[in-house]
Amino acid sequence: MTIEDRGEAKLLTHALARHTLTDLRSVETEQVAFRKGLVKLGRICGYEIIDGIMETAYETVQTPLTETTGERVVGMDDVVIINVLRAATPFVEGLLKAFPRARQGVISASRDEEGGMDEEGAFDIEVDYVKLPEITPEDTVIIADPMLATGSTMATVLEYVREMGDPARLLVLSAVSAPEGIVRLDEQFPDVDVLTVAIDDHLDDDGYIVPGLGDAGDRAFRTT
Repeated sequence: MTIEDRGEAKLLTHALARHTLTDLRSVETEQVAFRKGLVKLGRICGYEIIDGIMETAYETVQTPLTETTGERVVGMDDVVIINVLRAATPFVEGLLKAFPRARQGVISASRDEEGGMDEEGAFDIEVDYVKLPEITPEDTVIIADPMLATGSTMATVLEYVREMGDPARLLVLSAVSAPEGIVRLDEQFPDVDVLTVAIDDHLDDDGYIVPGLGDAGDRAFRTT
């Protein structure tokens, strides 16, 4: 099993995921390689969610020669993937390779950088656009954002998702997470599973993850 329970978060320890994240962290990785790396990491994470979190069931199947017992993943058609624009776009592209029939939602949410962090280490969040599908009690909902920093953005996104329904599973998926963000989500949404490839050291005074991987959106789309 390559998903380790760390209490407040689940750590994805797949060797190829760690390898890909190392490339993403490097300042020498340019835009095209960075985008492709996020796609690759999303695909790996998707497969690991299937293997480590979702259930399977046995069924009888007829081969060209005889009848035998096969195994299928339960709930592959009951997956909702929510893209936190814009940095998660290539990350979600990879997830969709693992869940090609997933229903999709998008939320454009960003923190008010000019306002800065408050005394509790949180930012005000601006939400510009929300388009979410129906969420049912059978669904596995995956909210994807490459970086979980203070948790302010993700907490806001989770509030919107909660308004749409109560799924069977609600997962927050990131490439790198700060301890502060993990703690915030655990306190506010204790029933949500936080899945991440790395738990980094801390946030700096501006609320950025250290060591982190920089601004994933700027690096993926070559903006500043």
